Amino acid sequence: MAVIRRLVISPPLMNSSSPWASEQNQLQELFDCSFTGGVTTRTATLTGFRETSEHIVALTNESISSVNSYGYSPHPLSTYIDYVDAILSTADASSTKPFIISITSSSPISLASMLDSVQRLRAKLRDGEGTTSRVGIELNTSCPNIKGSPPPAYHMTGLKPILDVLARYFREDPTLVIGLKLPPYVYATQFDELLQSIATYSRPDPSDESRRVSPFAFLTSTNTLGQTLFFAEQAVPLPGKAAASEEVATPTGFALPTVLGGMAGEALHPLALGNVYTLRRLLDTHEEFSLHDISIIGVGGVTTREAHARMRRAGASVVACATILVRNGVGIFEKLSIADDNRGSGHSGTDLTGLSSGA
Repeated sequence: MAVIRRLVISPPLMNSSSPWASEQNQLQELFDCSFTGGVTTRTATLTGFRETSEHIVALTNESISSVNSYGYSPHPLSTYIDYVDAILSTADASSTKPFIISITSSSPISLASMLDSVQRLRAKLRDGEGTTSRVGIELNTSCPNIKGSPPPAYHMTGLKPILDVLARYFREDPTLVIGLKLPPYVYATQFDELLQSIATYSRPDPSDESRRVSPFAFLTSTNTLGQTLFFAEQAVPLPGKAAASEEVATPTGFALPTVLGGMAGEALHPLALGNVYTLRRLLDTHEEFSLHDISIIGVGGVTTREAHARMRRAGASVVACATILVRNGVGIFEKLSIADDNRGSGHSGTDLTGLSSGA
């Protein structure tokens, strides 16, 4: 079990935001799975993202890896509000299993409108009452596939107006659980700039002014790595497809019609582990003590129990996956589960040194 502020995620294993969490039936199946401790929706914008035949995923025959050209969900946020409302309203009354609603916007005004919608849902569900919540939000700051719009988490000056909005909503309602989905960082100053930025938002805790609190309860690390390429001969058909070419005609020799896309899966795993490890270490030693309480959801190449264990050892409180989900379906979560998934774990992850760490 992992507790991320008011979210109880038990077991600490879930899906990450992806196209395989787009529809209500997909979200319901993920929610109903006893081996997931929570569900993350596909990233939504206020009005929906224009999806075309260019937006696909390609799996590789060389490892359990993928490259995709997807943007955000074609469904507007209002659709996911309805989906989550329907699922939670019919769930067992004793269930604390949460949804993390993934959202994005480059406009502070649009983001505020989205947060208003989430807060109306939470009010309807009475989500601010008691000690636990069933709805949190994740701001996706890291999609590499949006033309003309680089991931804002690589540019702190561009991210600040968005973080300002999130911080304001948290101060108005400290029961709102907020996280940031990050891109893969590749040099030290990127981590330093991120933490320097988010540290400026910490304030005295209204319920206990002897301590400080950050508006940001968790960091999801990492999203896909952009500017990556698979050739056509590296690709394998998606489950249920007769051939890779059934998806869409691609430029000669390439797996994606856009040629370049975001890489995920096992090929990303070492970089994802390094990001999780570095973030955990820097959070735990930061001079702003409130950052010590920020949890990490580790994502990237979790395709086996051993990979799950490595991610937890690196510092993830919760582990999430996507590429293996498209290959194997929701049943994969049982195969990814590890023995202590129902044991309590703090923000620094669980000691798994006794588990095999082989590939």
